[in-house]
Amino acid sequence: MRGRLLLIAGMLAPSLALAAPKAASDKGAPPPAAAPVATACKAPEPPPASARPVKPALPEKPACLDAKGGCPGWEAYSFNDAVKAYNLQAQAFRPIAEAYVQKLNAYVKASGEYAQCEINAMQN
Repeated sequence: MRGRLLLIAGMLAPSLALAAPKAASDKGAPPPAAAPVATACKAPEPPPASARPVKPALPEKPACLDAKGGCPGWEAYSFNDAVKAYNLQAQAFRPIAEAYVQKLNAYVKASGEYAQCEINAMQN
């Protein structure tokens, strides 16, 4: 990062010339042309953290699943139902998560554009 800042500073140095003091004969001369107005760069806003979707919780695995005899029928069926419910929740979660990722990617892109705008404003 430090090398990048030095590079940017090096790019700015040629355009940052100090004004020479005015000679006494320049008193009647018109004032110099106004410097171009810098473009206002608008900083991007990240998507709110409250919009971040919450991944569904995995169903709790019954202890009998690892036991030698396995689970009784009702417990196995209950766990199977919980897994099916989780799969449905995960299926619904995916497009919501992808939409949030798109918003994050748009924020990253806008951040890069903002940084470039700031660099351009300093160079003008």
